[in-house]
Amino acid sequence: MEILFFGTSEFALPTLKLLLESKWKLAGAVTQPDRPRGRGRKVAPPPVKSFLAGSGVPVFQVESPKNLFGLPAFRHLRPAVAVVVAYGKLLPPQILSLPPKGCINLHPSLLPAYRGAAPIQRAIINGEKKTGVTTMYLSPEMDAGDIILQEEVAIEDDATYGELAELLAEKGAALVLKTLTMIDQGSAPRRSQDHSKATYAPPLQPWEERIAWEKKAEDLYNLIRGMNPCPGAYTFFKGRILKIWRAQVIDQDAGDFGPGQVVAVDPKLGFTVQTGQGRLLLQEVQPAGRPRMSGAEFSRGYRIEPGILLGE
Repeated sequence: MEILFFGTSEFALPTLKLLLESKWKLAGAVTQPDRPRGRGRKVAPPPVKSFLAGSGVPVFQVESPKNLFGLPAFRHLRPAVAVVVAYGKLLPPQILSLPPKGCINLHPSLLPAYRGAAPIQRAIINGEKKTGVTTMYLSPEMDAGDIILQEEVAIEDDATYGELAELLAEKGAALVLKTLTMIDQGSAPRRSQDHSKATYAPPLQPWEERIAWEKKAEDLYNLIRGMNPCPGAYTFFKGRILKIWRAQVIDQDAGDFGPGQVVAVDPKLGFTVQTGQGRLLLQEVQPAGRPRMSGAEFSRGYRIEPGILLGE
């Protein structure tokens, strides 16, 4: 069975690794073009292209999947099935109908919940206690295809976006392999989604990254976890951005302090900030232009004391 792979980001790499090690032939991989990345904005290849360097697998880079048919090498491919993991673009009908055994997608949620581009981050930000991975047959509508297999995954109370994404990528890779085995044997299940229960996970917007101290401590804690390691939740300190990477909820309020005010400083643990309900102990922060540091280091270096207001 020949497989055509579509993927771009690091989330796709565990699946790609298992496919390369499998009994099936990886006929080709489609990924997005090289783009400026990182702080220096240097043009760099996507992770999938870098991973396949030297493997002998043909790599096709196009702005739009529709452009694939203009490539002679692609037109000669005869994949039995396509596997799509974190590709980042919708596939047109002419691609969906190309492999006789269908196009299989790995999605990091328990569909129909959290359809869309940011299911892992949204699940953490919303305070969910569980999520999962789903393999499904792709359809023209986003994340609405028939479900093949699902696996539930618990979200640990302190899990960050980066940590959960890594776990789901590994769980998902194994699920894709199981799915392909069943497809190869002609025994893959198929059930339609209950579209009335669909929820959505749209891309994060820049305004969502800013911490609104009037919200509950628990909600801000979830926001901080869901934004770590990217793009990072932030506040302002003396007019400059201060990113907050790790925090801990302290339930009790401090009577004489308003949202965003520093309540107390612990020389070992960090500093505590009042929210709309409860307090947050800030354990790891990053001032503009500086590396990450502990809340305690920041408190000493920037002379943090009770009453100082964050957010302005």
